[in-house]
Amino acid sequence: MPLLNEHASGVYVIAVTPFREDGALDLDSTDRMVDFYLERGATGLTVLGMMGEAQKLTIDESQAYVRRILKQVDGRIPVVAGVSAPGFAQMKALTDMVMSDGAAGVMIAPPSSLRSDQQILTYYKQAADFLGDVPFVLQDFPLATGVTIPVSVIQAVVEQIPTCVCLKHEDWPGLSKISALRTASEQSGGRRISILCGNGGMFLPEEMARGADGAMTGFAYPEMMRDVVRHHAAGDPDRAQDVFDAYLPLARYEQQPGLGLSIRKYILAKRGALASATLRKPGGALSPSDVADVERLIARQTRRLEALG
Repeated sequence: MPLLNEHASGVYVIAVTPFREDGALDLDSTDRMVDFYLERGATGLTVLGMMGEAQKLTIDESQAYVRRILKQVDGRIPVVAGVSAPGFAQMKALTDMVMSDGAAGVMIAPPSSLRSDQQILTYYKQAADFLGDVPFVLQDFPLATGVTIPVSVIQAVVEQIPTCVCLKHEDWPGLSKISALRTASEQSGGRRISILCGNGGMFLPEEMARGADGAMTGFAYPEMMRDVVRHHAAGDPDRAQDVFDAYLPLARYEQQPGLGLSIRKYILAKRGALASATLRKPGGALSPSDVADVERLIARQTRRLEALG
């Protein structure tokens, strides 16, 4: 499998981690989940992400899960693994493990201890030194990490660290950041890296219009993101918006803090991608009222998609 590079585009789905009802890792469902994502147009997968419950896995489980993903993908699409860790030794160990098994690259989020622009830049320089020639995604998600990365710092990372090939953009609000990064690279003639966007696809039409290359996020209906990206690439943003609008109420509902992953897993199980919607403890669960909300939104979404044609 080729390594991740600056031309990454399309939909890199943030994969959930399937568990059995007793909380054990479900590798059979992992196979089903990979097939589900591939059938719905994923151009890449990102595993061990924040919504993948990576922090609940042991090192051995992480390796078994990533290996199973890579075996089922069988080289058809690139796989990126989240390797964020408190220290570089842990980060390198996880990176070496996933890259030796066939991953295309890794994703690194900044630790919450970073306070200044120089600290952020130094951190990524040191991380790149530890990881060598492994390509990485810079995860910019200040709502989760507490670290705000200005455009100037992202530009410095891109200019000074050639192994940074992609930005996972999850700032909110952050559309102006995409515009500024694209304008800066065009005016300076500097290196243009891939920008793939998160936040459950909630702003995907606007992000694509600002110059993003696609999505790197999860949503129980990845075909929404696939079609929004495809129609934008084909020069039909109005059709892309119409598709997005059909899914918006459910995408919005899934974005609830603390409950979103439970909703996503419930729908994925309902759609046959998982045998169980279980989250490993500690984790939330849907109430009967939550389930009723989801079922009502699914029914309304089905009617809107039928009307859209």
